[in-house]
Amino acid sequence: MNNSDHENLFSRIADNISNQQAPFVFGQHGGVYSYADMLERSAQYSNVLTNLGLGPGDRLAVQVEKSIDALFLYLGCIRAGGVYLPLNTGYRDKEVEYFIGDANPVIFVCSQTRRPALEEIAKTNGVSHLETLEETAGSLSLKADNADVLFDDVHRSGDDLAAILYTSGTTGRSKGAMLSHDNLYSNARVLVDYWKFTSQDILLHVLPIYHTHGLFVAFNTTLLSGASMIFQEQFKVEDVLSELPKATVMMGVPTLYTRLLSASGFDKALVKQMRLFVSGSAPLSPQTHRDFAERTGHTILERYGMTETNMNTSNPYDGRRKAGTVGLPLPGVEIRITDQITGKRVKSGEVGMIEIRGPNVFKGYWQMPEKTTKEFRNDGFFISGDLGRIDEDGYISIVGRDKDLIISGGFNVYPAEVENAIDALDGIEDVAVIGVPHYDFGEGVTAIVVAANVSAPGADEIKCQLSEVLAKYKMPKEIIFVDALPRNKMGKVQKNELRNTYREIYVVPQP
Repeated sequence: MNNSDHENLFSRIADNISNQQAPFVFGQHGGVYSYADMLERSAQYSNVLTNLGLGPGDRLAVQVEKSIDALFLYLGCIRAGGVYLPLNTGYRDKEVEYFIGDANPVIFVCSQTRRPALEEIAKTNGVSHLETLEETAGSLSLKADNADVLFDDVHRSGDDLAAILYTSGTTGRSKGAMLSHDNLYSNARVLVDYWKFTSQDILLHVLPIYHTHGLFVAFNTTLLSGASMIFQEQFKVEDVLSELPKATVMMGVPTLYTRLLSASGFDKALVKQMRLFVSGSAPLSPQTHRDFAERTGHTILERYGMTETNMNTSNPYDGRRKAGTVGLPLPGVEIRITDQITGKRVKSGEVGMIEIRGPNVFKGYWQMPEKTTKEFRNDGFFISGDLGRIDEDGYISIVGRDKDLIISGGFNVYPAEVENAIDALDGIEDVAVIGVPHYDFGEGVTAIVVAANVSAPGADEIKCQLSEVLAKYKMPKEIIFVDALPRNKMGKVQKNELRNTYREIYVVPQP
């Protein structure tokens, strides 16, 4: 790679902005921001961050509620050459403490209400500046109001880091996936072309902005195409129904689409001007796929991505969108299915490990060189941990996940982390956490618990104590007490047996 300033992700995006007066974001409360406004506001944040000491390669950790200014802060970080580290707003203090200690950010931006609880964590871990974003005295937002609206983007090579996204570890320790400027740009570029985004599109943005789907897929693709966004701070069915007639594209997780299907006002007339609905982050059931098409006349386009790779596959924009599949490899992305033990390719139609290679694949795990080496083949293919098959037409289906990953409402939940939290409670002898089908969330996090004695905490007490250490989306929806967990001769808990036993506990509620 050379060191052209155009390899900074933002510089490449800015080169594609042909009409600065075009609307960029339509805010939920009536405000409209043009592309010119975006350039100026992001420059103000770049100047503020630089003045606070953020240099090229330094980390900026952010745990704030979804807002337009949070998007501009992300762009300001990229322009300044920093590494953006978004944190789920549901993370508790203990979780945040791990991320801050591991990533060592120079600046940590949190909400005003969370600041008192996080001050000691920031101080202990050597964070130079703890800032807030809301418009309160001394906030980053007010500092930006007084900053210069011009900024020379910091030179970055395509291999330089642009972001670190943490993904839960199967042993309970989260891993920081390192994403470069090239990773993010190449994937957005492909998606603009593959999904036929233009400056005439208006994306209804209803996703969180602390993970790949809502931040990089939705936001970067919109920017690179010169399109506009209707920006909703959270998903509410009534708000989506109100704004859909103004939009042309929507991206969501299966849970959002099932909730729309439950609304009586959601019909063909409401979405007649829409051209594309995209689903990802969790498997879309064939039934939801069919119901949506019947109700709206639109076939949802399902795709497959990961924190470590951005988007890997997509059902075609033009062509058959197969229910139950995640489509074909995106241009430039190579996918193969291998035997989990030998690493050799399996025959067409057989199930095996999904491995991925391409410009979208991350640089490795932050400060985990051994883990990085273990997850990559010698020829550069990343071992995804997902199990799948490729059919005779080349369409890929995800049939399971290695190491018992649970995807609930589009969020990854690793059982070991929840099990460790429950094990730490007094009176617990044994525990297994599984995911079983859930009518709304796709999978419901479920804890099967063996009590040590009669004084062990009940289900409500366990949930109360877990709420102090686990994000809400990781919390078990049900806690079931049993006398013993099923184990094989080697002592391993038979989670498949548990999943089969409790597969119907989250049935569709009867009207």
